[in-house]
Amino acid sequence: MSSQPIQISWKGNKQFLANSSTGHSVLMDGPPSAGGLDAGTRPMEMVLMGLAGCASFDVVTILQKKKANLTSLDVNVTATRKDQIPAVFENIVLAFKISASGVSEVAVEKAVNLSLDKYCSVAAMLRAAGVEIEANVTFIEE
Repeated sequence: MSSQPIQISWKGNKQFLANSSTGHSVLMDGPPSAGGLDAGTRPMEMVLMGLAGCASFDVVTILQKKKANLTSLDVNVTATRKDQIPAVFENIVLAFKISASGVSEVAVEKAVNLSLDKYCSVAAMLRAAGVEIEANVTFIEE
């Protein structure tokens, strides 16, 4: 599989513009306490966003294959980090709230578990680094 180049450009202070190989951009910045202006997403927040986005992509794909009528999917992510430098993640909890019809609660929970345990590359990388990843699912049958 080929590499997907990312370009980072310093924009002054503690701001950096990340450009993806697909033409998308994200501004990163730090908090004022670290010299930033709080004008962009923190890099460690982006890791959590990547995890939630990766898992959500998988869950939607799995549920669509099951012919579910998905009406909403939201994920709330919380994480704890070590108190030492580097302040890596120790534990991440993804709270899925999924509304759908034509699918059972068991199938929805299985889709979430399949994503996090088998398909999501971000989850696999984080687990390989020793991060504990948990998920809980609230299913609303429409």
